[in-house]
Amino acid sequence: MSDAGKKIRVIFMGTPDFSVPALEAIHAAHEIVCVYTQPPRPAGRGKHPRPTPVHARAEALGLPVRHPVSLKGAEAQAEFAALDADVAVVVAYGLILPQAVLDAPRHGCLNIHASLLPRWRGAAPIQRAIMAGDAETGVCIMQMEAGLDTGPVLMRAATPITEADTSARLHDRLAQMGAALIVETLARLPDLVPEPQPEEGVTYAAKIDKAEARVDWTRPAEEVARHIRGLSPFPGAWCEAPFGRLKLLDARAVAGEGAPGDVIAELSVACGSDAVDLREVQREGKRAMTAEDLLRGTGPLVGARLT
Repeated sequence: MSDAGKKIRVIFMGTPDFSVPALEAIHAAHEIVCVYTQPPRPAGRGKHPRPTPVHARAEALGLPVRHPVSLKGAEAQAEFAALDADVAVVVAYGLILPQAVLDAPRHGCLNIHASLLPRWRGAAPIQRAIMAGDAETGVCIMQMEAGLDTGPVLMRAATPITEADTSARLHDRLAQMGAALIVETLARLPDLVPEPQPEEGVTYAAKIDKAEARVDWTRPAEEVARHIRGLSPFPGAWCEAPFGRLKLLDARAVAGEGAPGDVIAELSVACGSDAVDLREVQREGKRAMTAEDLLRGTGPLVGARLT
């Protein structure tokens, strides 16, 4: 491969908004020979096919884009190998990579994963880290292998999780961290020694199920607040209010006492222990709003019960 610091040939593989900063950073520093992403999916009222965020940004940058439904076929694998890449960078791509694809680039496939591996392998590391009350998280650049996020780590960077962090805010911060870290990794790639993940400390970040979104007010306030922030903005924690379903987008644990679900002050809601202040909410069919804006429309809710 090229010497450290020299431009290298990269295949970029990603799909959602989280992947875009890495795409832009690598494009600025190296040669992206092709971008792989998920196929356009029907979206919006007209259900017209909409390209993924990575697809749209890649086309704007003038990069060639492929969106195969699968990479299992011999033809797709031959087309991938023919790109003669030094390395592939994978960021929330959404397809399983067969061994032939993992082996095709000279230095294999590197994954930007949004956790401090081996903690939170799997689909929803950002949400699970917040919901579990982790003090910190981060990004890892991992050499991909056949297992689920089991490969050795080349570089890692950490960031604290604060009570101001929703999944959306942490998502954006980690996306930028991952973009900077992958550029540094590619610059130092010839000299980096992959570090095997330890056997201890493995946890799995299961995909978020919409069924877990309803708030359980009998839980301690800290857990309820983390649940709300961890599921914000999608799928969004929710409860039933006197005026219908209410999506809860930001909250803080505070001192308070009352029956679980009771509104005890402004938009402070009693929990199994203490209470939560609801900071940002969304009524069905409405935009997200502050608690103050909600109360301007509903009037005082003290004494009401949220279920």
